[in-house]
Amino acid sequence: MKSYNLSKNKYVTKRHKLILFIFFVLVLFEWHVFASGEKDSPQSITPARTYSKEIEIGYMPILPVAQYFIMAEKNMLTGAGISYSDVRFSDGPSIVQAMGSGKLDVVFFGIGPAMVAKANGQDIKVVASAVIEQIGLIGSQDLARLYKQNTPETFFSAFENEYGRKVKIATFPAGSVPHTVLTYWLEKQLGISQESIEIITMGANRVQQGLLTGAVDGASILEPILTIALDRIEGSEIITRSSAMFPDQPGAVLVVRQELIDSHPQMVKDIVAAHIKATEFLNTEKAEAAILINRFIGQGFIKPEVIEKALHSPVSNYVSDPRIIIESTKRMRDFQKEQGTLKKEVDIDALIDPSIYLELQP
Repeated sequence: MKSYNLSKNKYVTKRHKLILFIFFVLVLFEWHVFASGEKDSPQSITPARTYSKEIEIGYMPILPVAQYFIMAEKNMLTGAGISYSDVRFSDGPSIVQAMGSGKLDVVFFGIGPAMVAKANGQDIKVVASAVIEQIGLIGSQDLARLYKQNTPETFFSAFENEYGRKVKIATFPAGSVPHTVLTYWLEKQLGISQESIEIITMGANRVQQGLLTGAVDGASILEPILTIALDRIEGSEIITRSSAMFPDQPGAVLVVRQELIDSHPQMVKDIVAAHIKATEFLNTEKAEAAILINRFIGQGFIKPEVIEKALHSPVSNYVSDPRIIIESTKRMRDFQKEQGTLKKEVDIDALIDPSIYLELQP
C-alpha cells in the first residue's frame, strides 16, 4: 500500500488542503456534540422504557407549582418515556370539577382543593409536596400605613372608620389555600370575624388585575403576583406572611389518581423522581429556572427577572417531602370543616402517601 506525504505531494494543492481541513473540523465538531453536548440533553436521551398510556396533567399557572414547569421545559417526563398532554386552569375548584368528570390523571394544585376532591369521592393520593408557607397578604399604601399604626386585630376596623367602608381583600375561591390561610388568620390568629372585611374571590389573573387597578385594597395571594404588585403599586407592602398567618401551612402538592398508581406504578415513581429533581433545580438554579418558568407564567408580560426575584421571595419555599405537611394539613382540614368548605370527613393519612417518595430516597 502506498503512503503519501500530503505536504509534498504535487497533486495536493492549497485548495485540496483547505477542503481536507474543513472536513476534519466538521468531523471533530460532530464528535464533540455527540460525546459531550448532546448526552446531557433530555431530547437526545433514549428512555429506559416507554409507557403506552398517555396521561393528562392539570395545573395552575402559579409559582407554587413551578416544579411542573421545570419538568416540562427540561423534558423530564418525556425523557422518562412518559407521553402526556396538559390542561391549564385558573383556580383549584375548577380542577376539582374536572376531576369529578373523570378528567386528569396527575394534578399540580393546592392541598385545599385536593382535600375537597378527596371528600367528593375522588380516589387520589398526594405523593409529594411542592411548596409550604407560600402565601402573603399584600396591602395598598393606605392599608399598610394603618397596619403599622394599629395592631393586627384593629387595623381593619381602623380602615373602616377612616374610609367609611370595609377593606376589600382579593383571594382565590373558598376552599383554596390562599382563602383558607386568610380566614384562618382572621378567626384563629386575630380572633375577629371574616365578615369584618369584604373578601372578594376570583382567579389568579383577576386578583392581579384587581390589585394593579386599585379595585381591591389588598390580597391574600402567592407569587409572582406579590412581586409584580410590589414592583408596580407605589407604597404597597407585604403586611404579613403565611408563616405568621398559618404556621407550617401546607401549599401546593403533586396529586395522582390511585388508578394510575395501581396500573402504572413505575410511571408514577418516575413522575415523583422528576418532581424531586425539579425541586432541587428550583432551589439551586433560580436564574435558569426563571427563564423556563416564564414560558408558562406571563410570557410577553412578565420579565424573567421578575420571576427570578419572586423565586427569592420568603414565601417561595419549595419542598418535595410529603411528610412535612401531614400534621399541618390535618389542622387545615379541621378548619375547613368548621368553615363548611369540606362537607365530609377526609382521612389525611389516607390522602397523603409518602411511600413513593421514600422509595426514591438514597
